[in-house]
Amino acid sequence: MTEKIWFITGTSRGFGREWAIAALERGDSVAATARDTATLADLVDRFGDRILPLQLDVTDREADFAAVTEAYNYFGRLDVVVNNAGYGQFGFIEELTEEEARDQIETNVFGALWITQAALPYLRGQGSGHIIQVSSIGGISAFQNIGIYNASKWALEGFSQALSQEVASFGIRVTLIEPGGFDTDWGGASARHAEALPDYEAAHAAAAEARKSRVSEPGDPRASAAAVLRLVDAEEPPLRVFFGTSPLRIAKADYAGRIAEWEKWSDISELAQG
Repeated sequence: MTEKIWFITGTSRGFGREWAIAALERGDSVAATARDTATLADLVDRFGDRILPLQLDVTDREADFAAVTEAYNYFGRLDVVVNNAGYGQFGFIEELTEEEARDQIETNVFGALWITQAALPYLRGQGSGHIIQVSSIGGISAFQNIGIYNASKWALEGFSQALSQEVASFGIRVTLIEPGGFDTDWGGASARHAEALPDYEAAHAAAAEARKSRVSEPGDPRASAAAVLRLVDAEEPPLRVFFGTSPLRIAKADYAGRIAEWEKWSDISELAQG
C-alpha cells in the first residue's frame, strides 16, 4: 500500500495544516477537520476530492463519531489518525476560572479521546492503523503560567500510553509527538489568557522570561512535515518522539531532578511500605 488515508483534526493552521499539505502533496488523501472549513477552500481547489473538509468542534462527542464515520465511508479506510486540535490556556493556577479550566480539558483531552474512540473500531477491523497524538514538551514537564495546559497534555500522555498497550495486538500503533517551541500561533491568536491577579505580577514577569529562554529559536512547522511523514512510514514507530532540539535538554534536566529527589527521600518511601 502506497497511498495513506489521513484523518487530521485542527487543520486550519499550524501543524495540522502543514501536515495535511505534506500528505496531499505526496499523493495521500486527507479528511481535514476545522471549525471553519472555509480555511480549507484553497486546499480543496488544489487537491480536489483527495481532501474531505469536515466542519468539527472536537468537544462535541457525537459530531466526532459522525465525522470519523463520514471519513471512513468516503475513503474506505483510515490509516493515520492525527489528534492535533487544541490550544494553550495561559494563567497561573489560582487565576483560572472553572470555565477556562474545563474548556481546556474538554478540547485537549476529551476531544482527542472521542476521536480516538471513534476511529478504533475501524482500525481494529482493518488490523492496522497509526494514531498520532500531538502532545508537547509540556506533556512531560510543567511550567509556570500554563499549568492547566500541562495538566491536559499529561492526561493525553497517560491515556495514550495505556492505549498503545491495549491495541498493539490489533496492529495499531500509537505515537505521542512532543514538540518544543514552534512558530505557530499557539501562544498568539489561538491562545486564551486568564485574568491576571496583581499579587502575581512579578511572578508573571519571571515566567515570561523563562519562556523566552526555553523558546529562543522556534521551529518551523513546515519543516516538521518531513518528520511526520517519516514517522507514519516507519515499520515500528516510537511511542514518544520529540519535535525540535530543546525538548530533550529540558527532559533530561527534569527527569534527573526527579530521580535525585526520589532517591533522596527513599527512606520515606520505605517507611510508607511498613
